[in-house]
Amino acid sequence: MNTEHARRQMLMQQLRTWEVLDPDVLTTFESVPREHFAPPAYARLAFADAEIPLGHGQVMLRPSVEGRLVQTLDLRADDEVLEIGAGSGFVTACLARLAGKVHSLEYYEPLAEMAVHNLCEAGVTNAEVRQEDATQLATPGQYDAVLVSAAVAEAAGEQRFREALKVGGRLVLISGREPVMEACLIRRVSALEWTRTAIFETAVPALIDAAARPPFEF
Repeated sequence: MNTEHARRQMLMQQLRTWEVLDPDVLTTFESVPREHFAPPAYARLAFADAEIPLGHGQVMLRPSVEGRLVQTLDLRADDEVLEIGAGSGFVTACLARLAGKVHSLEYYEPLAEMAVHNLCEAGVTNAEVRQEDATQLATPGQYDAVLVSAAVAEAAGEQRFREALKVGGRLVLISGREPVMEACLIRRVSALEWTRTAIFETAVPALIDAAARPPFEF
């Protein structure tokens, strides 16, 4: 495989055609070596318009979906970001290129270890990955941006992530159940008020226990 040709094709035929046009996001997806974050057995699919299995029912999302999610966060260089679902660490690395600090939670210990290894190999120093259940968030109002890269089944399940935002912060998540899911942007405009905007339709694996657990309360 001609890696650089495949990378350019990913940028032009997947990200750009899916309205990922922010130059900083495009530069980030060009610079972060996606092929190093894909499991070796699936390295040939690193730039394909397809999900890549990671084990435990989890996947690397399609590059176009990842690009739209990251672009929608509208990150700034001094932002503190919370990521739910580190996976292989690829999106974590992209967030770290665009923001000041990234805290990533991964439910499965083998995936957390994979992400830590991949981020170290890529020289990423401003991101940390912890093996942790995202339902255990305990610090409200801490983050400028939150990305949930799995589907939250019910609106009530979003509350813990909305509360984690600072006023002015942005939350991007995927809401709903198959076959109807949509990526949404939620902004915290005051201590008790949020706005919500639908961005695009998609389908991704569900957040672990998203449907089963009761809403988290601070």
